[in-house]
Amino acid sequence: MGRKLAQPKPEGLERSCGNVRRDWLRYAPAAPGLGRLEAYFAGHAYDDHRHDTYALGLTLSGVQSFDYRGARQDSAAGQVMVLHPDEAHNGRAGVVEGFRYRMIYVAPHLIAAALGGRVRHLPFLREPVSREPHLVAALRLALGDIDQPLEELAADNVIATLAEALVANDPSARKAARGRPQKSAYGETDRARQFLDAHCTELVTSDALEKVSGLDRFSLTRQFRTHFGTAPYNYLVMRRLERARDLLVAGDGFAEAALQAGFADQSHFIRQFKRAYGVTPGHWRQMIRAAGRGANGSGPAA
Repeated sequence: MGRKLAQPKPEGLERSCGNVRRDWLRYAPAAPGLGRLEAYFAGHAYDDHRHDTYALGLTLSGVQSFDYRGARQDSAAGQVMVLHPDEAHNGRAGVVEGFRYRMIYVAPHLIAAALGGRVRHLPFLREPVSREPHLVAALRLALGDIDQPLEELAADNVIATLAEALVANDPSARKAARGRPQKSAYGETDRARQFLDAHCTELVTSDALEKVSGLDRFSLTRQFRTHFGTAPYNYLVMRRLERARDLLVAGDGFAEAALQAGFADQSHFIRQFKRAYGVTPGHWRQMIRAAGRGANGSGPAA
């Protein structure tokens, strides 16, 4: 059977019963031009309003219903929502179990900067709800760990990824290629890579990479992906993880290894480790030690 559509609940005794789920809202640490949140609503969520930002969301459970551009929209679990600046919308639960979602708000000038003059206008998506793979992947990156502040390089990566996903879904925004192709800039990008190698345990800023490479942060992000297959922040995290693994093998504790490798705290380290390797650092170290002892349980531990 399908899910029952949510019906408005009268205020009073029914709403005060102990088994009624309560609405909640939590904000992630802010970054310049970016806001992130997670929320749950059992019924009515919010009245008509509008933002001066892009509002991009990922529905985690239930169905989020809203009125947008004169029509009802429904976003189910796993779907993304793209609401454009200055577009009125509201929100409510579309099923009786309510809905939970995460949202990121991005200043339009950051999207324009990330696209670097390659568009004739800001991306505009006609369909506000979809499962388009580029958008889903971009939102999962942006909203995967909202408990941690975004380092500056991580924020650049999030903005660039969201911008590329938006323009991929609005071909009319792209300018036709003219003239000679863009310079490769391998040397400039490699200077940034070497800097990340040398300073991976430190807080590396976008300004520092701009000075080292001579490229603006979003050009550098695009060029870095071209030459090294990943964004500067992802590259930095992998170098930190390699440092942390060496420390764990040497016998350091998880908290000590995390801090020495440049992570904000142990929980952040564990999440990044599992995201990169598919196992927790504790399980990983157990396997390393088991391999060192040998199949019969003898031999030195790592």
